[in-house]
Amino acid sequence: MSELKSETIAGDPGARSFLGQPRVLANLFGVELWERFSFYGMQGILAIYLYYSAAQGGLGISETVALGIVGAYGGAVYLSTIIAAWIADRLLGAERTLFASACLVVLGHLGLALIPGIAGVGVGLVLIALGSGGVKANASSLVGTLYAADDERRDAGFSLFYLGINLGALVGPLLTGLLQKQWGFHFGFGLAAIGMILGLVQYTLGRGALPAASRVVPNPLPAAERGRWIGIAVAAVALIVVLSLTGVITAPRLANIVIGISIVAAVALFAVILSSRLISSVERSRVWAMVPLFVASAVFWSLYQQQFTVMVVYSDQRLDRDIFGWEMPVSWVNSINPVFIILLAGVFAALWTKLGSRQPSTPVKFGLGTILMGLAFWAFLLMPNGAHSVPLIGLAFILLLFTLAELLLSPVGLSLATKLAPARFQTQMMALFFLSIALGTAMSGRLAEFYDVSNDSGFFWWVGLASVVVGVLLLVGNRPIRKLMAGVH
Repeated sequence: MSELKSETIAGDPGARSFLGQPRVLANLFGVELWERFSFYGMQGILAIYLYYSAAQGGLGISETVALGIVGAYGGAVYLSTIIAAWIADRLLGAERTLFASACLVVLGHLGLALIPGIAGVGVGLVLIALGSGGVKANASSLVGTLYAADDERRDAGFSLFYLGINLGALVGPLLTGLLQKQWGFHFGFGLAAIGMILGLVQYTLGRGALPAASRVVPNPLPAAERGRWIGIAVAAVALIVVLSLTGVITAPRLANIVIGISIVAAVALFAVILSSRLISSVERSRVWAMVPLFVASAVFWSLYQQQFTVMVVYSDQRLDRDIFGWEMPVSWVNSINPVFIILLAGVFAALWTKLGSRQPSTPVKFGLGTILMGLAFWAFLLMPNGAHSVPLIGLAFILLLFTLAELLLSPVGLSLATKLAPARFQTQMMALFFLSIALGTAMSGRLAEFYDVSNDSGFFWWVGLASVVVGVLLLVGNRPIRKLMAGVH
């Protein structure tokens, strides 16, 4: 999210040392792979750790509260991207912010692995949320500094970087789930910590090779203002501590709190941009076009992120995980989506390239993605009833629908935020897209509180219907939205 000037690495810009890319890309590829390994590896076993009984190695929290915590945590990760982007833009630069964020992730995973009980969950999730947001906000910006604007390797480099993300997301749940099943939750969390430590060590050894642009602070905060911002930060932390100690902030309320913060932040950011005198009438029109797409994105993510809430319970209690007499770990389900992403991302990219100007407009892609997400939830209604009766192939089909919907909306949304952004508000428009993900992810935790695994047909029907209706409304509103987009496709 930091706005950094592109710059090739020192030496021959045509050097081909990492699959035809600048050598330092391997370092960023690796740190992102290990961060996603630890992130998804931990998240794959987090929900069941919270609601499993003490006899099963868990904390014995009710399923409703546990799923709300997972949703709130996921939303907090995306909220923290905005804080991390501000720190990179105003204080440290992208490279130093990424390093500090990776250190926080390591500490968070160690907290989960080593501190027993709910204290470990609290310390661990707060640190991981802050750190993962920082990694997410700045790693992509650093990749951009490796290439000149006209370097033809840029798209291929980002494709490799995206591959690292999905490889980590694929392998993490497989290994942490296996250790959790064999030796317990803290071994699984410990493996996530080891993975992130390896990523941090690797990044530390290679960070000196990153270009000078990665350490540039694009919009430095004046020294006279630093004291005021430090005071604001200290006051915010103190307020959170007081509200927690007085019982205002509690685990059952976390999802609602993150939802509220996300809505307030989004409304405020829209208001700041739309009321600015620094944007033209065309730019203002494009910002208005973002409003319905922001809503659709939030709805989409509120369903998509059920992979880590409702689907965990569903896989634990409804899915037949028996494979030739061996019971598959619950978290392995979270590795199915990355497989589909790796297989299909290139197909979608090639499809849009081939269609060129004939490809569907962004509102149509958003509408189709949101409808497909609703259909995926309706597909749950086709599965057999009863404990451990759902075939793995059936759930894999549902996750295929998840993936197709994601590829219609997620990368398109990132691109859209840059295309609709006024010249003076590039970073803030990207922040708005991340806010839609934060809102949707927190909403996934809130929606999951209504899930009853013993009678779930109503949940899947109504949640799916809401998504389909939003998608249809986008398709109906395609023309007026495109008019507001003022030439942006």
